[in-house]
Amino acid sequence: MYETIMYETADHVARITLNRPQARNALSDQMVDELLDAFARARDDEEVRVIVLTGAGDRAFCAGADLGGLGAAQGDGRPLADPEAIRASAPYRLFTAFPGLGKPIIARLAGHAVAGGLGLAAACDLVIAAEDVTLATPEVNVGLWPMMIMAIVNRNVAPKHAFKLYYTGARISAAEGRDIGLVTEVVPRADLDARVDELARLIAAKSPLALRRGRDAFFAVEGRPLEEQVAHLLGELVELAAGADAKEGIAAFLEGRAPRFEGR
Repeated sequence: MYETIMYETADHVARITLNRPQARNALSDQMVDELLDAFARARDDEEVRVIVLTGAGDRAFCAGADLGGLGAAQGDGRPLADPEAIRASAPYRLFTAFPGLGKPIIARLAGHAVAGGLGLAAACDLVIAAEDVTLATPEVNVGLWPMMIMAIVNRNVAPKHAFKLYYTGARISAAEGRDIGLVTEVVPRADLDARVDELARLIAAKSPLALRRGRDAFFAVEGRPLEEQVAHLLGELVELAAGADAKEGIAAFLEGRAPRFEGR
């Protein structure tokens, strides 16, 4: 049902693959629409507990926006100015969708992640990268600036590291990306699939209810004063503890067996 991505599910994991390898998996309006549809599909599927996002081939995870096919500017080249037009744009819809996914999402980087592609990876909860992958925000090299992904990158990287990326446009290694907070783990290329699968299985075995409510709470308290965060999180904990999954988890722990979570 998709032309620019692939979607498959197995063992409680939805795997979404950017599938424009001939264009280094660059983001077009159509790809964004299909990605958003796939995200909603995974979010609403009770059998799916984890999402893995990757790119076809090993050349690029995603090269950012397809400048010929992503509607990020008006016809005369001026930036979008109207608030409604901004909210309707593909970049806005894509990058604001992640907090509402309701399920953990892992980025699998077998290829380079640059510009908007780096933002796409950084928007994921976890990023597992092959050791020979590179990352970059090269926009400044052509007189632009990584405006659309700064909100995402700045949540992961300290200002001094972020400015170095933005000012130089230089590529950094996956290991450097890990050191500054953009990447979770770096593994040998031969081990990438096994590690992503292992991590996805590990997370998928947890309570779906705890994963969803915990992830939702993470984004709900972001940026709020400490007192509001504690109050909100305490309320979430009380409700979570009253659920069937928490009771099953505690019983399984006391009985020395694996829990059987049902997402309730």
